[in-house]
Amino acid sequence: MSGIELESHQVIRRPLVTEKGVHQSEKLNAYTFEVHPNATKTDIRAAVEELWSVKVVAVRTQTRKGKPRRNKMMQGHTQDWKKAIVQLHEDDRISFF
Repeated sequence: MSGIELESHQVIRRPLVTEKGVHQSEKLNAYTFEVHPNATKTDIRAAVEELWSVKVVAVRTQTRKGKPRRNKMMQGHTQDWKKAIVQLHEDDRISFF
């Protein structure tokens, strides 16, 4: 929408390694990433396929709202961020470790 072309390494910011994410990767072959807020599902699909040489079946995205935080007398909140859940073909795997 913004007309900015993102490189694959700019689209995927980092993998999210949580208990739920590890469970999804083992049972459903679905991996969770923090992605650039302007990245579309097609951008995310292309980036994952290019970076890890795998076949992506589906991409689901969520825009997560920042949480309220307090530091002494200052009130604020963390930044909003975008999360992508990428399901791979049953023959493909990604190893982060």
